[in-house]
Amino acid sequence: MSAAGERIEAIRRAWGGRLVILGHHYQRASVLEHADHIGDSLELSRKAGSAKGAERIVFCGVRFMAESAVLLGGEGQSVYMPERTAGCPMANMADEDQLEQAWRDVTASGGKWAPVVYVNSAAEAKAFCGRHGGSACTSGNAKGVLEWAFGSGRKVLFAPDEHLGRNTAADLGVPDEDVALYDFRAPGGGLVPAELRAARLVVWKGFCLVHTAFTVAQIERVRREIPDAKIIVHPECPREVVSLADEHGSTAAIVKYCDAAPDGATVVVGTELNLIERLAKKHEGRIRIKALNPSVCANMAKTNEENLLSLLEQWPETCRVTVSGAVAADARLALERMLSL
Repeated sequence: MSAAGERIEAIRRAWGGRLVILGHHYQRASVLEHADHIGDSLELSRKAGSAKGAERIVFCGVRFMAESAVLLGGEGQSVYMPERTAGCPMANMADEDQLEQAWRDVTASGGKWAPVVYVNSAAEAKAFCGRHGGSACTSGNAKGVLEWAFGSGRKVLFAPDEHLGRNTAADLGVPDEDVALYDFRAPGGGLVPAELRAARLVVWKGFCLVHTAFTVAQIERVRREIPDAKIIVHPECPREVVSLADEHGSTAAIVKYCDAAPDGATVVVGTELNLIERLAKKHEGRIRIKALNPSVCANMAKTNEENLLSLLEQWPETCRVTVSGAVAADARLALERMLSL
């Protein structure tokens, strides 16, 4: 262990249960070795809320994740990030004003609508959703959330990830012609009223830089070079990539898929490289795990042992994450609806 790592561990021992460090799956291994819990964003936020006696939560991830930990956290907890500039480009593609304008556009077309926002969104986006009777979703439960919305006789505005929306619709058997793309940069989303009236699902023109790095050509190359390999990708990948893979699923689903793979198998994975490398090490000698393409989240990479140590030694207020009261109340509504489904 590095000198910085040893100092981090000494601080952890001194704080005991009053300190909880959360590490997202996409963090580098040197950071995760100091985490009390490793998981996806919502799972970790729920761990924060259930951490009895924890006074300080350190979220090694990106900002929207730390905000969710604030929203679901316990009484008297403070949430911090080692690197305050670690954000999410996709979350930044849907701000509150843009969503409100989109809501005016879709509801003006007639019919009943429900907004659904991916948890990979800012607290303000979740608050918009909560105000308008919608729900948040994860990549693992998006199908159930859309079924809930459709089952109530409503059409859906889905933000901010186009690809998760399209792939979930396909999983539910929604025809492509029933899905419309809302471009937040264009007047009216680039859609005419007739297109909105015909749509059952309107997906936001947002995307994850990590998962749009995977292509049809990469899958075709694997099929040629490793014909017996199984390919699993994240549903934030483009629809044409997901349709050619053997399986698709959330981060947790990818971990389970690799855990369940038969001895001697080759699994090619389309998601963030740090997770793939960790899975490959975990299953070394039993199965072979390869990256479909080495794609790394630059914002996750901003967290390292050095700024984690600096946070634990100094606790600068600039690294503390807060959500204003009005935004928090509405954002919790969207999260609570999701958790109740």
